[in-house]
Amino acid sequence: MHKLPPRALEYLNAIARYKTLRKAAARLNVDPSAVSRLLSQLEESLLLPIWDRTNNRNPITPAGEELLQYYRKMSASEQATLSRIDDLLNLRTGEVRIAVGEGILGDLISSSLQSFLEKHKGIQLSVEMAGAQDAVQLLQEEHIDFALTYASVNNPKLYCHLETSHPLELIVPPGHALTKQETPVTFHSVAEYPFALLDKSTGMGRLVALAEELNHLKLTPRLRTNSVAALKNFVMSGLGITFMPLLTVREEIEQGKIVVIPMESNIFSQAKVQVLSIESRELTLAAQALLNHLSETMEFLAHK
Repeated sequence: MHKLPPRALEYLNAIARYKTLRKAAARLNVDPSAVSRLLSQLEESLLLPIWDRTNNRNPITPAGEELLQYYRKMSASEQATLSRIDDLLNLRTGEVRIAVGEGILGDLISSSLQSFLEKHKGIQLSVEMAGAQDAVQLLQEEHIDFALTYASVNNPKLYCHLETSHPLELIVPPGHALTKQETPVTFHSVAEYPFALLDKSTGMGRLVALAEELNHLKLTPRLRTNSVAALKNFVMSGLGITFMPLLTVREEIEQGKIVVIPMESNIFSQAKVQVLSIESRELTLAAQALLNHLSETMEFLAHK
């Protein structure tokens, strides 16, 4: 019976994430030849290739995917066990990895993380900014513990710990013609004005694309970006309008730099912020402690 060397599986997991041998070796701080040699030995033992050295987009073979599933399950189980042991030390050590959308990031950073880190000084946090689509991929590849997403697609492999309603709103610069309209704005009327949109890999971008499909209307934005900050500046500069959750632009609204306009859209009104993790993976105690803290301190996670 074959034995699976943990170091070889760690190398294979790195190649799956970073796509090339050199990038994986650099991340692991080992010589590329050492990585290649150990993986070649594993392939000889299994009598099957586990990665394609010529494919930089999807280098892992079916046999390699089987090994990665095993490795990730074992790693998750090991982390959960170590986390329980760390609990005996009152969470004095540990690591939590999360992903969060840019539109939610300000709420996370402003107070929630600061108070958590002050309370648990030994816990290290890793925060990746990611749109809904990228956050789900990070979850599925088990690179993070949980994700805070906006308007993500339902996925049976993910578990939703918490969700709150945050409709996607129409935002415009002060004095815009739409601020004088007495009736709610329709999706069709928005197309008459210059506007900017987020990339479709984000939850906001996905909702707009869905609204386009339901309204049989193809929008042509003056600006398409993956940056929430760019959208805000587009509106505040008076260049046009866009869509965004109220909390994401609350500070700009209070400063009089942005105005929210009522809009008729069942799709936008149903948008939610969700905290997601892998269904089959148990959260470490440190990750659960952070999730509990965020649910009590973040405005995006507060039930209205």
